[in-house]
Amino acid sequence: MGNVDYSSYPSSMNSDESEQHPRVVVPPPQPFFKFLKYSLKETFFPDDPLRRFKNQPPSKRLILGLQYFFPIFEWGPSYTFQFLKSDLIAGITIASLAIPQGISYAKLANLPPILGLYSSFIPPLIYAMMGSSRDLAVGTVAVGSLLLGSMLSSEVNPIQNPNLFLHLAFTSTFFAGIFQASLGLFRLGFIVDFLSHATIVGFMGGAATVVCLQQLKSILGLQHFTHRADIISVMRSVFSQTHQWRWESAVLGFTFIFFLLLTRYFSKRKPKLFWVSAMAPLTSVILGSFLVYFTHAENHGVQVIGELKKGLNPPSMGDLVFVSPYMSTAIRTGIVVGIIALAEGIAVGRSFAMFKNYHIDGNKEMIAIGTMNVLGSFTSCYLTTGPFSRSAVNYNAGCKTAVSNIVMSIAVMLTLLFLTPLFHYTPLVVLAAIIVSAMLGLIDYEAAIHLWNVDKFDFFVCMSAYIGVVFGSVEIGLVIAVALSVLRVLLFVTRPRTFVLGNIPNSGIYRNVEQYQNANHVPGIIILEIDAPIYFANASYLRERITRWIDDEEDRIKDTGETSLQYVILDMSAVGNIDTSGISMLEEVNKIADRRGLQLVMVNPGSEVMKKLNKSKFQEKIGEKWIYLTVEEAVGACNFMLHTCKPNSKKDESEGWNKV
Repeated sequence: MGNVDYSSYPSSMNSDESEQHPRVVVPPPQPFFKFLKYSLKETFFPDDPLRRFKNQPPSKRLILGLQYFFPIFEWGPSYTFQFLKSDLIAGITIASLAIPQGISYAKLANLPPILGLYSSFIPPLIYAMMGSSRDLAVGTVAVGSLLLGSMLSSEVNPIQNPNLFLHLAFTSTFFAGIFQASLGLFRLGFIVDFLSHATIVGFMGGAATVVCLQQLKSILGLQHFTHRADIISVMRSVFSQTHQWRWESAVLGFTFIFFLLLTRYFSKRKPKLFWVSAMAPLTSVILGSFLVYFTHAENHGVQVIGELKKGLNPPSMGDLVFVSPYMSTAIRTGIVVGIIALAEGIAVGRSFAMFKNYHIDGNKEMIAIGTMNVLGSFTSCYLTTGPFSRSAVNYNAGCKTAVSNIVMSIAVMLTLLFLTPLFHYTPLVVLAAIIVSAMLGLIDYEAAIHLWNVDKFDFFVCMSAYIGVVFGSVEIGLVIAVALSVLRVLLFVTRPRTFVLGNIPNSGIYRNVEQYQNANHVPGIIILEIDAPIYFANASYLRERITRWIDDEEDRIKDTGETSLQYVILDMSAVGNIDTSGISMLEEVNKIADRRGLQLVMVNPGSEVMKKLNKSKFQEKIGEKWIYLTVEEAVGACNFMLHTCKPNSKKDESEGWNKV
């Protein structure tokens, strides 16, 4: 027990005890609708977004409302020329990356290359007005493009029916935007949180691996290639056509991959020269185009983009498909790619916001990303979000506001109006090299090693997602990853931790005896801490676990010859809530303790727990004198009873009974 002195502790039977020592009180009752309002607010509005509207005149509320949905009206009036210079440099820099990446990722989605440019024109303008991140650079992403293309390809062949495939891509983008904006409007962003960090690391790594393998088609100059994304199908497709490999294309591809990786390595070593790696993709496109043009490499197995349509985005609202059976495919694809796009965009935005010490609103980001995808689907754009590579370049280029997205959009617009013919001779192998170099950065093996060192289950989730994507499909990997993440949540809920507490010597502090080896068991008393709310899902487990703790303690006492067990103290400090099943569990534990001649004691039940225990009359069953504010008080009272009163007669009667 240490050196804690309980000799002066008053008898718990003293009628004046409640006046001398504070007791756990039952919170005052609240009207039902007031309680419901509070619960809904805490669930859906933890950030209290309406606080700024309180005590404001109607005109001010209108302005604040516009600023909430269109943050550009908030920071726009204070925009300076110095900001413009920084945003101009950043915008031009990310445009040089966005143009070749946009064309590459559109090919990855089995869509016309021009759609990559369309998707880098309209969506960034919308995000600049509605987004709350200063650093997010909007555009198409490789993983989203791969997922969109693979899910739609399973229903419609993009080669045999390219128009329907294109229209389904627009429709999927529309539903993705509706889903994303709805999550933000209805404050349901926590759904995205089911994609844990471990899930995202494994999924992104697997998708990046699959994307790299699929680029072998362009690197080796193959005409026919599998539409499946798993590694076995890809390898079979590659090695079954060895007679069609084109060495010219392969040499060109690996040369540009080496060049791109070299520039990235150089920029990492010298962060001030970030523009070297940022300009490398566009430089590769220019060099590759010149090389093909002057050597006529297209006649020697090097495939080129061909003609790109000149002009701005044509309207596509009339191309959306709302008929069966394709509508269900578009909805399913839209929801899946929408979640992935949100997870990446919000995670990237929050990362850079943390570096610059400002806050972004996750729900506002969902509304902004959803709106730009809905409007993008009306203007021949497909899925967009905030890719990490482009946003990192934007951040390193010194962007100050979302105006950098506007500058990028203007640069893409000029390209669409005047420069698209220049991409005619761009070799597909260069686009493949750009994709491979970008994807290798998503295979975060260091994060996987960190997961292994810190949490083995997280590592298992990560590798399951990776293996599911690589050996199954992107959809299978995503399902496995989410299922394992949900399983872990269920395990946390249904199998909460319980600990035996002991006394730290020379103090009144009680801690886990497994964590603190010097903590002493209290003779005649077992102190258990429950580390989670008690619900129907974990009530049975807790009853069985508490019973087993009691059994183990009684066995330990028999082996050591200590004072027989008389009291079971439950530390409820970490129990934030309890339902009727949990209360029934406590009643059963109380009966079990009573049959064994033990007294159940409770410590520090929270307000919600105390309120329900009072309404269920459990407080009366256990006795108010057996509910204490601290473990120290409870142990003191039990010790006083052990040293001054006769042993519990029930204990003697129960010795012959079988343990429950």
